[in-house]
Amino acid sequence: MQNMVILGATGSIGASTLSVISNNFEAYSIYALVANTNVDKMLALCELHQPQIAHMVDANAAKLLQERLSPSSKVEVTTGEDELYAIVTATCVDTVMAAIVGAAGLMPTLAAVKAGKRVLLANKESLVMSGRLFIEEMKKSGAQVLPVDSEHNAIFQVLPESEQQRIGFCEFKEAGISHILLTGSGGPFLSSELSSLAQMTPAQACKHPNWSMGRKISVDSASMMNKGLEYIEARWLFNASAEQIKVVVHPQSVIHSMVQYLDGSVIAQLGNPDMRTPIAHCMSYPQRIRSGVEPLDFFKVGQLSFLEPDFTRFPCLALAIDACEQGQEATTILNAANEISVAAFLNNKIKFTDIAKVNENCLSHVPKQALNNIDDILALDVQSRIYATEWVNKI
Repeated sequence: MQNMVILGATGSIGASTLSVISNNFEAYSIYALVANTNVDKMLALCELHQPQIAHMVDANAAKLLQERLSPSSKVEVTTGEDELYAIVTATCVDTVMAAIVGAAGLMPTLAAVKAGKRVLLANKESLVMSGRLFIEEMKKSGAQVLPVDSEHNAIFQVLPESEQQRIGFCEFKEAGISHILLTGSGGPFLSSELSSLAQMTPAQACKHPNWSMGRKISVDSASMMNKGLEYIEARWLFNASAEQIKVVVHPQSVIHSMVQYLDGSVIAQLGNPDMRTPIAHCMSYPQRIRSGVEPLDFFKVGQLSFLEPDFTRFPCLALAIDACEQGQEATTILNAANEISVAAFLNNKIKFTDIAKVNENCLSHVPKQALNNIDDILALDVQSRIYATEWVNKI
Protein backbone atom coordinates (compact mmCIF):
# COMPACT_ATOMS: atom_id res chain seq x y z
CA MET A 1 0.00 0.00 0.00
CA GLN A 2 1.54 3.30 -1.14
CA ASN A 3 0.60 6.37 0.89
CA MET A 4 0.29 9.26 -1.61
CA VAL A 5 0.18 13.04 -1.66
CA ILE A 6 -1.25 14.68 -4.77
CA LEU A 7 -0.02 18.24 -5.39
CA GLY A 8 -2.41 19.90 -7.83
CA ALA A 9 -5.30 17.57 -7.01
CA THR A 10 -7.98 19.68 -8.71
CA GLY A 11 -6.09 19.96 -12.03
CA SER A 12 -6.10 17.59 -15.00
CA ILE A 13 -3.11 15.53 -13.81
CA GLY A 14 -4.66 15.30 -10.36
CA ALA A 15 -7.92 14.04 -11.85
CA SER A 16 -6.09 11.43 -13.93
CA THR A 17 -4.08 10.30 -10.91
CA LEU A 18 -7.23 9.85 -8.84
CA SER A 19 -8.77 7.89 -11.73
CA VAL A 20 -5.82 5.48 -11.72
CA ILE A 21 -6.09 5.13 -7.95
CA SER A 22 -9.80 4.32 -8.31
CA ASN A 23 -8.87 1.45 -10.62
CA ASN A 24 -6.29 0.18 -8.10
CA PHE A 25 -7.77 1.18 -4.74
CA GLU A 26 -6.28 -1.85 -3.01
CA ALA A 27 -2.71 -0.62 -3.67
CA TYR A 28 -2.90 3.11 -2.89
CA SER A 29 -4.00 5.27 0.02
CA ILE A 30 -4.47 9.04 -0.23
CA TYR A 31 -2.76 10.85 2.63
CA ALA A 32 -3.30 14.39 1.33
CA LEU A 33 -4.80 16.34 -1.55
CA VAL A 34 -3.36 19.78 -2.26
CA ALA A 35 -4.94 22.57 -4.33
CA ASN A 36 -4.86 26.35 -4.62
CA THR A 37 -8.31 27.95 -4.64
CA ASN A 38 -10.83 25.54 -6.19
CA VAL A 39 -13.07 24.83 -3.19
CA ASP A 40 -15.89 23.21 -5.18
CA LYS A 41 -13.62 20.57 -6.72
CA MET A 42 -11.72 19.96 -3.50
CA LEU A 43 -14.96 19.49 -1.58
CA ALA A 44 -16.13 16.89 -4.10
CA LEU A 45 -12.77 15.10 -3.95
CA CYS A 46 -12.82 15.03 -0.15
CA GLU A 47 -16.30 13.55 -0.10
CA LEU A 48 -15.36 10.91 -2.70
CA HIS A 49 -11.81 9.95 -1.68
CA GLN A 50 -11.69 10.82 2.04
CA PRO A 51 -8.02 11.90 2.31
CA GLN A 52 -6.56 12.43 5.76
CA ILE A 53 -5.65 16.03 4.85
CA ALA A 54 -7.00 18.59 2.37
CA HIS A 55 -4.55 21.46 1.98
CA MET A 56 -5.52 24.72 0.29
CA VAL A 57 -2.69 27.10 -0.59
CA ASP A 58 -5.12 30.01 -0.39
CA ALA A 59 -6.09 30.66 3.24
CA ASN A 60 -9.57 31.97 2.39
CA ALA A 61 -10.24 28.86 0.33
CA ALA A 62 -9.16 26.69 3.26
CA LYS A 63 -11.59 28.50 5.55
CA LEU A 64 -14.45 28.10 3.09
CA LEU A 65 -13.66 24.41 2.57
CA GLN A 66 -13.70 23.83 6.32
CA GLU A 67 -17.11 25.50 6.56
CA ARG A 68 -18.55 23.43 3.72
CA LEU A 69 -17.30 20.02 4.85
CA SER A 70 -19.77 17.90 6.74
CA PRO A 71 -19.45 18.22 10.54
CA SER A 72 -18.89 14.46 10.62
CA SER A 73 -16.02 14.61 8.11
CA LYS A 74 -12.68 13.31 9.34
CA VAL A 75 -10.73 15.28 6.71
CA GLU A 76 -8.30 17.77 8.27
CA VAL A 77 -8.12 21.09 6.40
CA THR A 78 -4.78 22.93 6.44
CA THR A 79 -3.17 25.95 4.81
CA GLY A 80 0.21 27.69 4.97
CA GLU A 81 3.66 27.04 3.50
CA ASP A 82 5.06 25.24 6.56
CA GLU A 83 2.03 22.97 6.69
CA LEU A 84 2.47 22.09 3.02
CA TYR A 85 6.12 21.18 3.51
CA ALA A 86 5.14 19.08 6.54
CA ILE A 87 2.71 17.14 4.34
CA VAL A 88 5.19 16.26 1.57
CA THR A 89 7.94 15.35 4.04
CA ALA A 90 5.77 13.35 6.48
CA THR A 91 7.31 10.02 7.48
CA CYS A 92 4.18 8.11 6.48
CA VAL A 93 4.25 9.45 2.89
CA ASP A 94 5.76 7.16 0.26
CA THR A 95 4.94 8.93 -3.00
CA VAL A 96 4.33 12.53 -4.03
CA MET A 97 2.60 13.36 -7.32
CA ALA A 98 4.07 16.77 -8.19
CA ALA A 99 1.45 18.28 -10.49
CA ILE A 100 1.12 21.90 -9.40
CA VAL A 101 1.37 23.96 -12.58
CA GLY A 102 4.05 26.62 -12.89
CA ALA A 103 6.71 28.01 -10.58
CA ALA A 104 4.36 27.56 -7.60
CA GLY A 105 5.12 23.85 -7.73
CA LEU A 106 8.88 24.19 -7.37
CA MET A 107 9.33 24.50 -3.60
CA PRO A 108 6.98 21.71 -2.42
CA THR A 109 8.41 19.41 -5.09
CA LEU A 110 11.95 20.24 -4.01
CA ALA A 111 10.97 19.64 -0.37
CA ALA A 112 9.74 16.15 -1.29
CA VAL A 113 13.00 15.46 -3.12
CA LYS A 114 15.09 16.62 -0.15
CA ALA A 115 13.05 14.29 2.06
CA GLY A 116 14.00 11.35 -0.16
CA LYS A 117 10.49 10.62 -1.37
CA ARG A 118 9.42 8.83 -4.51
CA VAL A 119 8.48 11.84 -6.64
CA LEU A 120 6.29 11.51 -9.73
CA LEU A 121 7.36 14.61 -11.62
CA ALA A 122 4.64 16.34 -13.64
CA ASN A 123 5.81 19.86 -12.75
CA LYS A 124 8.14 20.92 -15.56
CA GLU A 125 9.21 24.08 -13.79
CA SER A 126 11.09 22.20 -11.07
CA LEU A 127 13.74 21.30 -13.63
CA VAL A 128 13.33 24.30 -15.93
CA MET A 129 13.99 26.74 -13.08
CA SER A 130 16.42 24.81 -10.92
CA GLY A 131 17.63 21.81 -12.91
CA ARG A 132 21.17 21.69 -11.56
CA LEU A 133 20.13 22.31 -7.95
CA PHE A 134 17.25 19.84 -8.25
CA ILE A 135 19.49 17.02 -9.53
CA GLU A 136 22.07 17.75 -6.84
CA GLU A 137 19.40 17.48 -4.10
CA MET A 138 18.09 14.27 -5.63
CA LYS A 139 21.56 12.75 -5.48
CA LYS A 140 22.06 13.84 -1.84
CA SER A 141 18.75 12.47 -0.56
CA GLY A 142 18.46 9.36 -2.69
CA ALA A 143 14.98 10.40 -3.84
CA GLN A 144 13.53 8.44 -6.76
CA VAL A 145 12.25 10.79 -9.45
CA LEU A 146 10.05 9.33 -12.18
CA PRO A 147 8.94 11.44 -15.18
CA VAL A 148 5.19 11.78 -15.70
CA ASP A 149 5.17 13.95 -18.84
CA SER A 150 4.13 11.59 -21.63
CA GLU A 151 7.25 12.35 -23.68
CA HIS A 152 9.77 11.87 -20.88
CA ASN A 153 7.90 8.85 -19.57
CA ALA A 154 8.01 7.35 -23.06
CA ILE A 155 11.78 7.85 -23.22
CA PHE A 156 12.16 6.41 -19.73
CA GLN A 157 10.15 3.32 -20.69
CA VAL A 158 12.38 2.45 -23.66
CA LEU A 159 15.72 3.17 -21.98
CA PRO A 160 17.85 0.22 -20.85
CA GLU A 161 17.30 -0.64 -17.18
CA SER A 162 20.80 0.62 -16.35
CA GLU A 163 19.81 4.13 -17.48
CA GLN A 164 16.41 3.99 -15.78
CA GLN A 165 18.26 3.50 -12.52
CA ARG A 166 20.39 6.63 -12.91
CA ILE A 167 17.95 9.40 -13.86
CA GLY A 168 19.82 12.69 -13.86
CA PHE A 169 23.11 10.91 -14.47
CA CYS A 170 22.49 8.80 -17.59
CA GLU A 171 25.45 7.88 -19.78
CA PHE A 172 24.05 7.52 -23.29
CA LYS A 173 27.34 6.58 -24.94
CA GLU A 174 27.86 3.71 -22.49
CA ALA A 175 24.30 2.54 -23.19
CA GLY A 176 24.74 2.70 -26.97
CA ILE A 177 22.25 5.54 -27.38
CA SER A 178 22.58 8.02 -30.23
CA HIS A 179 19.60 10.35 -29.73
CA ILE A 180 16.36 10.83 -27.90
CA LEU A 181 13.51 12.00 -30.09
CA LEU A 182 10.94 14.23 -28.37
CA THR A 183 7.66 14.18 -30.26
CA GLY A 184 5.10 16.98 -30.22
CA SER A 185 1.78 17.34 -32.00
CA GLY A 186 2.31 20.93 -33.11
CA GLY A 187 -0.96 21.91 -31.44
CA PRO A 188 -4.03 23.49 -33.02
CA PHE A 189 -2.13 25.98 -35.22
CA LEU A 190 0.18 23.55 -37.01
CA SER A 191 -1.48 24.12 -40.39
CA SER A 192 -2.77 27.65 -39.86
CA GLU A 193 -1.59 30.47 -42.12
CA LEU A 194 1.27 32.32 -40.42
CA SER A 195 -0.50 35.61 -41.11
CA SER A 196 -3.52 34.42 -39.08
CA LEU A 197 -1.67 33.62 -35.85
CA ALA A 198 -1.87 37.16 -34.47
CA GLN A 199 -5.68 36.96 -34.62
CA MET A 200 -6.00 33.60 -32.82
CA THR A 201 -8.13 33.71 -29.67
CA PRO A 202 -7.57 31.99 -26.32
CA ALA A 203 -10.46 29.64 -27.09
CA GLN A 204 -8.80 28.60 -30.36
CA ALA A 205 -5.39 28.15 -28.68
CA CYS A 206 -6.93 25.95 -25.98
CA LYS A 207 -8.64 23.65 -28.49
CA HIS A 208 -5.96 20.96 -28.70
CA PRO A 209 -6.64 18.37 -31.41
CA ASN A 210 -5.62 15.36 -29.29
CA TRP A 211 -5.12 16.09 -25.59
CA SER A 212 -7.42 17.37 -22.87
CA MET A 213 -5.33 19.76 -20.76
CA GLY A 214 -5.51 22.91 -18.65
CA ARG A 215 -5.61 26.33 -20.31
CA LYS A 216 -2.02 27.36 -19.62
CA ILE A 217 -0.46 24.15 -20.91
CA SER A 218 -2.83 24.20 -23.90
CA VAL A 219 -1.52 27.62 -24.93
CA ASP A 220 2.04 26.37 -24.41
CA SER A 221 1.23 23.49 -26.75
CA ALA A 222 -0.11 25.91 -29.36
CA SER A 223 3.13 27.93 -29.22
CA MET A 224 5.26 24.77 -28.74
CA MET A 225 6.74 26.38 -25.65
CA ASN A 226 5.56 23.23 -23.95
CA LYS A 227 7.97 21.25 -26.12
CA GLY A 228 10.68 23.77 -25.36
CA LEU A 229 10.19 23.30 -21.63
CA GLU A 230 10.24 19.55 -22.18
CA TYR A 231 13.51 19.91 -24.10
CA ILE A 232 15.05 21.66 -21.08
CA GLU A 233 13.58 19.06 -18.75
CA ALA A 234 14.99 16.24 -20.88
CA ARG A 235 18.48 17.72 -20.71
CA TRP A 236 18.40 17.41 -16.92
CA LEU A 237 16.46 14.17 -16.54
CA PHE A 238 18.60 12.22 -18.96
CA ASN A 239 21.91 14.10 -18.69
CA ALA A 240 21.71 14.65 -22.44
CA SER A 241 23.64 17.09 -24.59
CA ALA A 242 22.04 19.32 -27.20
CA GLU A 243 23.42 17.01 -29.88
CA GLN A 244 21.58 14.07 -28.30
CA ILE A 245 18.07 15.60 -28.40
CA LYS A 246 15.88 16.09 -31.46
CA VAL A 247 12.35 17.49 -31.58
CA VAL A 248 9.99 15.80 -34.03
CA VAL A 249 6.51 17.12 -34.89
CA HIS A 250 4.09 14.17 -34.90
CA PRO A 251 0.51 15.45 -35.31
CA GLN A 252 -1.28 12.23 -34.34
CA SER A 253 0.17 12.04 -30.78
CA VAL A 254 0.36 8.25 -30.96
CA ILE A 255 4.14 7.89 -30.65
CA HIS A 256 4.94 9.69 -27.41
CA SER A 257 8.71 9.72 -27.92
CA MET A 258 11.56 7.54 -29.16
CA VAL A 259 15.15 6.54 -28.44
CA GLN A 260 17.57 5.99 -31.30
CA TYR A 261 20.45 3.58 -30.71
CA LEU A 262 23.89 3.48 -32.29
CA ASP A 263 23.11 0.31 -34.23
CA GLY A 264 20.32 2.08 -36.13
CA SER A 265 17.45 0.77 -34.01
CA VAL A 266 14.72 3.17 -32.94
CA ILE A 267 12.52 2.09 -30.02
CA ALA A 268 9.28 4.00 -29.48
CA GLN A 269 6.52 4.02 -26.88
CA LEU A 270 3.03 4.21 -28.38
CA GLY A 271 -0.41 4.59 -26.86
CA ASN A 272 -3.62 6.56 -26.90
CA PRO A 273 -3.17 10.22 -25.87
CA ASP A 274 -4.28 9.79 -22.25
CA MET A 275 -2.18 10.89 -19.27
CA ARG A 276 -3.40 7.98 -17.17
CA THR A 277 -0.94 5.72 -19.02
CA PRO A 278 2.30 7.47 -17.94
CA ILE A 279 0.81 8.17 -14.50
CA ALA A 280 0.01 4.50 -13.96
CA HIS A 281 3.49 3.55 -15.16
CA CYS A 282 5.16 5.89 -12.67
CA MET A 283 2.88 4.88 -9.81
CA SER A 284 3.61 1.18 -10.23
CA TYR A 285 7.17 1.16 -11.62
CA PRO A 286 8.77 -1.32 -12.16
CA GLN A 287 5.49 -3.28 -12.26
CA ARG A 288 2.41 -2.48 -14.37
CA ILE A 289 -1.15 -1.77 -13.23
CA ARG A 290 -4.50 -0.99 -14.84
CA SER A 291 -4.69 2.62 -16.01
CA GLY A 292 -8.26 2.61 -17.35
CA VAL A 293 -6.99 3.56 -20.83
CA GLU A 294 -8.23 1.65 -23.85
CA PRO A 295 -5.48 -0.24 -25.70
CA LEU A 296 -4.23 1.32 -28.92
CA ASP A 297 -6.16 0.03 -31.95
CA PHE A 298 -3.69 0.03 -34.84
CA PHE A 299 -6.49 -0.49 -37.35
CA LYS A 300 -8.02 2.83 -36.32
CA VAL A 301 -4.79 4.80 -36.04
CA GLY A 302 -4.36 5.30 -39.77
CA GLN A 303 -1.37 7.28 -41.00
CA LEU A 304 1.50 8.39 -38.78
CA SER A 305 3.33 11.48 -40.04
CA PHE A 306 6.42 13.40 -38.98
CA LEU A 307 7.69 16.92 -39.63
CA GLU A 308 10.68 19.03 -38.72
CA PRO A 309 9.75 21.88 -36.34
CA ASP A 310 9.25 25.23 -38.08
CA PHE A 311 10.92 27.85 -35.87
CA THR A 312 9.26 30.67 -37.79
CA ARG A 313 5.88 29.27 -36.77
CA PHE A 314 7.08 28.31 -33.30
CA PRO A 315 9.60 30.95 -32.11
CA CYS A 316 9.00 29.98 -28.47
CA LEU A 317 10.52 26.56 -29.15
CA ALA A 318 13.66 28.18 -30.55
CA LEU A 319 13.86 30.52 -27.54
CA ALA A 320 13.68 27.56 -25.14
CA ILE A 321 16.41 25.62 -26.93
CA ASP A 322 18.66 28.70 -26.95
CA ALA A 323 17.94 29.41 -23.27
CA CYS A 324 18.82 25.83 -22.39
CA GLU A 325 22.25 26.37 -23.92
CA GLN A 326 22.72 29.54 -21.85
CA GLY A 327 21.95 27.74 -18.58
CA GLN A 328 19.69 27.57 -15.55
CA GLU A 329 19.40 31.34 -15.18
CA ALA A 330 18.12 31.86 -18.74
CA THR A 331 15.59 29.07 -18.45
CA THR A 332 14.33 30.52 -15.15
CA ILE A 333 13.77 33.89 -16.86
CA LEU A 334 12.07 32.29 -19.85
CA ASN A 335 9.71 30.26 -17.68
CA ALA A 336 8.71 33.31 -15.61
CA ALA A 337 8.20 35.49 -18.68
CA ASN A 338 6.15 32.81 -20.38
CA GLU A 339 3.83 32.40 -17.38
CA ILE A 340 3.15 36.16 -17.41
CA SER A 341 2.76 36.41 -21.20
CA VAL A 342 0.44 33.39 -21.44
CA ALA A 343 -1.72 34.73 -18.61
CA ALA A 344 -1.90 38.08 -20.43
CA PHE A 345 -2.95 36.35 -23.65
CA LEU A 346 -5.61 34.30 -21.85
CA ASN A 347 -6.92 37.57 -20.39
CA ASN A 348 -7.02 39.15 -23.88
CA LYS A 349 -4.33 41.72 -23.02
CA ILE A 350 -1.90 40.70 -25.77
CA LYS A 351 -2.01 38.78 -29.05
CA PHE A 352 -0.92 35.17 -29.41
CA THR A 353 2.17 36.25 -31.36
CA ASP A 354 3.10 38.70 -28.59
CA ILE A 355 3.86 35.79 -26.24
CA ALA A 356 7.16 35.12 -28.01
CA LYS A 357 7.98 38.84 -28.15
CA VAL A 358 7.61 39.26 -24.38
CA ASN A 359 9.62 36.11 -23.73
CA GLU A 360 12.44 37.17 -26.06
CA ASN A 361 12.71 40.65 -24.58
CA CYS A 362 12.96 39.28 -21.04
CA LEU A 363 15.88 37.05 -22.03
CA SER A 364 18.01 40.18 -22.42
CA HIS A 365 18.20 40.27 -18.59
CA VAL A 366 20.15 37.02 -18.06
CA PRO A 367 22.68 37.56 -15.22
CA LYS A 368 26.34 37.13 -16.12
CA GLN A 369 27.13 35.04 -13.05
CA ALA A 370 25.65 31.63 -12.21
CA LEU A 371 23.17 31.46 -9.34
CA ASN A 372 24.07 28.77 -6.83
CA ASN A 373 21.15 28.65 -4.40
CA ILE A 374 17.38 28.39 -4.58
CA ASP A 375 16.78 31.79 -2.96
CA ASP A 376 18.66 33.52 -5.77
CA ILE A 377 16.73 31.49 -8.35
CA LEU A 378 13.42 32.51 -6.77
CA ALA A 379 14.52 36.16 -6.65
CA LEU A 380 15.38 35.99 -10.35
CA ASP A 381 11.96 34.47 -11.01
CA VAL A 382 10.26 37.38 -9.22
CA GLN A 383 12.32 40.01 -11.03
CA SER A 384 11.66 38.34 -14.39
CA ARG A 385 7.91 38.52 -13.78
CA ILE A 386 8.28 42.26 -13.21
CA TYR A 387 10.16 42.65 -16.51
CA ALA A 388 7.54 40.55 -18.32
CA THR A 389 4.67 42.57 -16.86
CA GLU A 390 6.37 45.78 -17.97
CA TRP A 391 6.65 44.42 -21.53
CA VAL A 392 3.01 43.30 -21.51
CA ASN A 393 1.97 46.81 -20.47
CA LYS A 394 4.10 48.35 -23.24
CA ILE A 395 2.26 46.25 -25.82
